[in-house]
Amino acid sequence: MSATVILGLGSLLAVPSAYAESLQDMKDKKVMIQEKRTDVQSNILETETKIKNLQSQQLTVEEQLDQLEKNMTVNANKIIEKTAEINKTNAEIESLKAEIVVLKDRIAKRNELLKERAVSYQEGGGNLNYLEVLLGASSFSEFIDRVSAVATIVEADQDIIKQHEQDKKSLEEAQSAVEKKKLDLEKMLAELEKVKQQLQVQKNQQEVLLAELHKQKEHAEHDIVGFEEEAANLKAQETAVAQAIQLEQKRLADAEAARKKAAAEAAAVAAAKKKQASISSSSSSSSSSSSSNATVSAPAVSSGTFNRPSAGYVSSGFGGRWGKSHNGIDIAASGTVPVVATADGVVIRAYTSSSYGNVVMISHSINGQTFTSVYAHLNSMSVSAGQVVSKGQQVGYMGNTGHSYGQHLHFELHKGAWNAAKSNAVNPLNYLSM
Repeated sequence: MSATVILGLGSLLAVPSAYAESLQDMKDKKVMIQEKRTDVQSNILETETKIKNLQSQQLTVEEQLDQLEKNMTVNANKIIEKTAEINKTNAEIESLKAEIVVLKDRIAKRNELLKERAVSYQEGGGNLNYLEVLLGASSFSEFIDRVSAVATIVEADQDIIKQHEQDKKSLEEAQSAVEKKKLDLEKMLAELEKVKQQLQVQKNQQEVLLAELHKQKEHAEHDIVGFEEEAANLKAQETAVAQAIQLEQKRLADAEAARKKAAAEAAAVAAAKKKQASISSSSSSSSSSSSSNATVSAPAVSSGTFNRPSAGYVSSGFGGRWGKSHNGIDIAASGTVPVVATADGVVIRAYTSSSYGNVVMISHSINGQTFTSVYAHLNSMSVSAGQVVSKGQQVGYMGNTGHSYGQHLHFELHKGAWNAAKSNAVNPLNYLSM
């Protein structure tokens, strides 16, 4: 909640502020507060919608994270499978290498055999050697046997050459197939590792997004608490303004009667003073008695902001006195001395204190500033708490009650509310025309 609203509420709940404003001003203020309440309620609804949207987004992101976890598990299993296949292929390659050694040895032996046959062939003059073998037969039966043997030898040589070529081709194909299989597996494994990295990046991004959504939701929840507090204060402020309007309407209705009453009291005081002045004093005792019981006129209502609270002279000023702080001024006078309100306001207290004696406290709002005036040691009080008073209206009579030595008015002026420490006390002489 903004400091402006808090301060506005504080100043409004200080009852006297209403009386420093016109009735129309207060009605305008009530409308303004109602508009603010509407705005705040709109903010609450918008923030509630925002929180719901954030919760929905959080749920979506959490579901996406769950799916990513599943995908990462599947991908990890595939990596394990492909790694196992690569290990198996490596074993096949090792086995094939052993077979290749055998094939190479076989091919080498066949090469030696073919070389021997070739040498024999060359030494015998090629095909003539086979002819001599055939013609050297001693009988037809031996000839047939030799023909069969020669054919077998020639066929065997051809088989050796054919098998040699076939084994060589098989070796080359096996090497190519295994190398291709291993290359394919390594490529698949690389793709799976790439997918693993991509899934991890996506997971990290979603976790960052989820954290940001949580943060935004916390901020929104904090905002809505502030808005609700502001709404409650605005409601209290509106209630206070409504009460102030009622009080002001009553004050306006009672103002004329109050002025007439004050005028009648002033006339009575003037008449009493005139009557007292007409009495002749024949002795010092009677003169002294007359002086001490004379009714003194109330101070005239001035055009200044603050009115003099009573007749008399300043017997003690504001500030240090007797080693202590004197937080007001003392105005002394003899006789029956009326004490009047220094400005328009509302009586906030009218009671008897052990130190102040009979004391009246009035709260005033002047140009937006709250002041509190204190009238202490009164002989009697003419007002009660909650009463609206006008500047110059009588609130009591000067007296000697409480912690007091001799009849006088102890008058305090506080810029703000009165407090026991009297930290808001100011020198009344800076505000009064004495």
